[in-house]
Amino acid sequence: MHPDLERTRAELAPSSHLRVGLNLANFLLIQSGTGQTNPLGIVPDLARALAQELGVSVQFVPYPSPAPLGDAVEHGAWDVAFLADEPARATTIAFSPAYLEIQASYLLPAGSTFTHVDELDRPGHRIASLEGGAYALYLQRSLKHAQLVLTSTMEESFRIFVEQGLHALSGLRPRLLSDQARLPGSVLLPGSFMAVQQAVGTSKRHQAAPVYLADFVERAKAQGRVQAAIDAHHVSGVNVAPARR
Repeated sequence: MHPDLERTRAELAPSSHLRVGLNLANFLLIQSGTGQTNPLGIVPDLARALAQELGVSVQFVPYPSPAPLGDAVEHGAWDVAFLADEPARATTIAFSPAYLEIQASYLLPAGSTFTHVDELDRPGHRIASLEGGAYALYLQRSLKHAQLVLTSTMEESFRIFVEQGLHALSGLRPRLLSDQARLPGSVLLPGSFMAVQQAVGTSKRHQAAPVYLADFVERAKAQGRVQAAIDAHHVSGVNVAPARR
């Protein structure tokens, strides 16, 4: 038995229910349309494995996008959440090491002459992005000249990108591939401007739980549990994160 199991259970599930926050906008990790009470996908698989290890039941707490999911930790609305490890959230959330990585890049309209992600950061350039997404938060920190046009959903980002003739649409590469198929002549830039690190988070008020969750993630990677979930749900464009050094 893990030495911190009892303390972790007391912190995360004192009533024998582990409340797991879900970002329903991440269709790579949570299958769309599978229901809020019995969701399917990589994250639900790992969440159920964690609850089983703790010896408690699991209760899913869904959110439509990453921003409200991250904010909800301050209200104690969930016990753990599967979300991107982002410095902007680290003041309130203790993150495990990453269990999975997803590359983020840009989709360009037909006729665009850009060939590298760094070329987008120029005065007057406008880039659509999902507010609160890890890649949007990264761009907000790193872009020096280009303007981000933030939206509440990925579909709205795509619509504004097309209707307003923006220079680029930022997003996770697998989603951009599907958007590219909807927009004839559009081009997905090679490479990436960052890799989103998907992790397990809990409130920074907890003492034992962050240590336990870090160990859980490293064991899940080493034992092949993360790769098995990727394979089981036929998810492309994601990779098991490297082991923590």
